[in-house]
Amino acid sequence: MNNKQEEKYEEKKSRKSPALAGILAFFFPIGAGALYNGQLKKALFFFLGFSGLVTLQTSGRGQPFLALLLAGFYIYQFYDAVHSAELINRGYMGKKIEKPEEAYDEIPEPVRSGSIFWGIVLIVLGGLLLMANYQVIDYDTLFDFWPLIIIVIGIKFVVDHIARTNSYRKGE
Repeated sequence: MNNKQEEKYEEKKSRKSPALAGILAFFFPIGAGALYNGQLKKALFFFLGFSGLVTLQTSGRGQPFLALLLAGFYIYQFYDAVHSAELINRGYMGKKIEKPEEAYDEIPEPVRSGSIFWGIVLIVLGGLLLMANYQVIDYDTLFDFWPLIIIVIGIKFVVDHIARTNSYRKGE
């Protein structure tokens, strides 16, 4: 890391209260926690995401998947507000942050670059939704199988854990 980049991350700003960020995110899940942390783009992303998920609840279709997605989003934005405030504070107190860009990113990357698994999941999901739009398959039938997404992701996490454990044991 060169000196200009180090100076960029050593800017002095006010400390953020993780408790206040969490309280704002809990009571106003439309990006208030991210807004408090100074992450304007992330706050806008959270506002649009939360608003969209709430709007989708009114259709009645896609339940319980959409309700679980909304609950997961609510929990994530709460956790993210608290965690971002802690990262910002650690950066200002001189503690080393493994990835300094995490404290300053405005919009989180949903997937790591080069992840073929997530690319395949999105292609399959997009294909299924497109077939449902053209009435090749029925949405009701499609939403009956939504737990398969959770099972596939769980299998991927287990396989990744086993691969990491094996590479650690081999000393790679």
